[in-house]
Amino acid sequence: MDVLRVDDQLTDEERMVRDTVRAFVAERVAPRLAGWFEEGTFPARELAPELGKLGLLGMHLEGYGCAGTSAVAYGVACRELEAADSGLRSFVSVQGSLAMAAIRKYGSEEQRREWLPRMAAGEAIGCFGLTEPDRGSDPGDMLTRARRDGSDWVLNGAKMWITNGSVADVAVVWAKADGVIRGFLVPKGTPGFTASDIHQKLSLRASVTSELVLDDVRLPEDAVLPGVQGLKGPLGCLSEARYGILWGAVGAGRSCYEAAVDYAKTREQFGKPIGSFQLTQEKLAWMEVALGQAGLVALRIGRLKDAGEVTPQQVSFGKLANVRAALDVAREARTVLGANGITLEYPVIRHMNNLESVLTYEGTQEVHLLTLGKAITGLDAFR
Repeated sequence: MDVLRVDDQLTDEERMVRDTVRAFVAERVAPRLAGWFEEGTFPARELAPELGKLGLLGMHLEGYGCAGTSAVAYGVACRELEAADSGLRSFVSVQGSLAMAAIRKYGSEEQRREWLPRMAAGEAIGCFGLTEPDRGSDPGDMLTRARRDGSDWVLNGAKMWITNGSVADVAVVWAKADGVIRGFLVPKGTPGFTASDIHQKLSLRASVTSELVLDDVRLPEDAVLPGVQGLKGPLGCLSEARYGILWGAVGAGRSCYEAAVDYAKTREQFGKPIGSFQLTQEKLAWMEVALGQAGLVALRIGRLKDAGEVTPQQVSFGKLANVRAALDVAREARTVLGANGITLEYPVIRHMNNLESVLTYEGTQEVHLLTLGKAITGLDAFR
């Protein structure tokens, strides 16, 4: 159903990654997803070693047990993971593109050796503490503080909507120290550090989402990420995560589209399959167009990233366009399935609900629109 045959542009290695991840998802994940979503659970500890064995955790990073694949190969993996569920892709994305990437980019050699090999193997799980209960799109105004006390640091504050939070062995926490944003590694079990799950979610239910609380958390000097100061630290990691999202959204949309096509061919009304009606074919055709365009956008940005030429504005373009396209496809697919579209027997309502979160996390639609607006006009609408 890929009219443009976008995957013909993939290399042999990238196709191998696609097929490997797709097979893993079909065998180990897809049959259990509806149950996880309904129960509001995600077996992070069970899946992490399996994902590590496949080389998917931090796969685009170099060294320390990481696979060092191309950006496009990583993007293809994200697409296949999110074709299963956004929660699965979020787990891999937060582990590799946020927590591990922060340590790889900004950590000391000792920090890298301590954490990255275990995280790449899925033996240790990480999370990324940036968003706060009252601070989302403006992380530079964060309230979490770090102060010196002798040779130690003492952290106070809270982080909200943190994927992997309660199952993480280490949290990358961003805090202001004398007005400057710094990154800190906070191991699980540190006195004063707690993580509690957020319940009653109707989106990303097959994902661990937590609140982190830091109450006089005392850390040694070597807990600081020495390689960066300022907002460019967390934003540099967010750009990595957004890149995975712009690929992943294509997978979520594809899953909804395939379900709609299969249903339209077999569901009969007025004595014939609904896929034979012009209105249904119009819906399917627009879905095909949207996903074809999104696939090309993802591939183009991936090639630019592999060439070392990608910009944050291009990543914003991709995240904005592709998530919007996937959400539109999911909503249209739901109408094709009618009442069946709201059940977990089909993946559509699950993807649709998940994409409502994907639309706003790692930068809301509005933030990416204004990022593009600044690139177009040269005028900053944020301040």
